[in-house]
Amino acid sequence: MNIVQIKNGRKITLREPVENDAKEIIEFYNIVGGETKFLSFGEGEYKVSEDEQKNTIKSINESNNNTMVLATYDSKIIAIGTISSNQKKKGKHVGILGIVIKEEFCNFGLGRIMMEYLIDWCKDNNITKKISLSVSEDNPRARALYEKCGFEIEGILKNETYIDGEFFNIVTMGLIL
Repeated sequence: MNIVQIKNGRKITLREPVENDAKEIIEFYNIVGGETKFLSFGEGEYKVSEDEQKNTIKSINESNNNTMVLATYDSKIIAIGTISSNQKKKGKHVGILGIVIKEEFCNFGLGRIMMEYLIDWCKDNNITKKISLSVSEDNPRARALYEKCGFEIEGILKNETYIDGEFFNIVTMGLIL
């Protein structure tokens, strides 16, 4: 567990999830899905049962190349960061990074704090040698953060997402550790 201070002066706790967090994680994802068009799911589209989420948490916590970090404020989840890795020999060195932050906590440096936490975790696990991520081409704030953290563009997936009658490209980025 780490305590960090973000730019608005609030103290945020970073911690690993426990199985009892399952319900709040599901609720968090279903709320933030409606706050931004930049996630792969919308409001109420995170269709996972509480038992499935508990099993996911257990599996992540037992893994040596997968992680989840919860950022909490006043004991409520305000952001989630993940590294998801394949368990097959050929791909287990690659971690897929995902970060979701509640809208009211954006623009206070929490994304950077979580990025650094996850990158350090990958460096320390002695398995992950590359981190990959996908980001909407029209999300310059996130792309700038990723570039500041050392990620490079590896490709463009054209018309990869469809939102409100419009297609958007996805940028794939990678960081070699």
